[in-house]
Amino acid sequence: MLIAIDKRGSINLPAALRKELGLVKGSYLELVVEEGSAIRLQPVCVYPVIRLNEKGLNKLKEARQSGKDTPPEWFVQDIKDAGTDIQQKIS
Repeated sequence: MLIAIDKRGSINLPAALRKELGLVKGSYLELVVEEGSAIRLQPVCVYPVIRLNEKGLNKLKEARQSGKDTPPEWFVQDIKDAGTDIQQKIS
């Protein structure tokens, strides 16, 4: 299968191949450069990691101990306001 690299360095996988592999928008591929400069792309699953600092852990503990069927309002709001730090290194 012959594909071209565009001016941004991107490649497009043909629709038939994406469908066959079950790849959709947001899917991840692991790129491996093998011996002899061969490139291998392999579909992978990525699971987000949630890390809490001491304050966050205390809030979570409080929410669990509240005995309510729904989380406390401050916890719901914190979840709505949550963001991600894409600069954080994963160890």
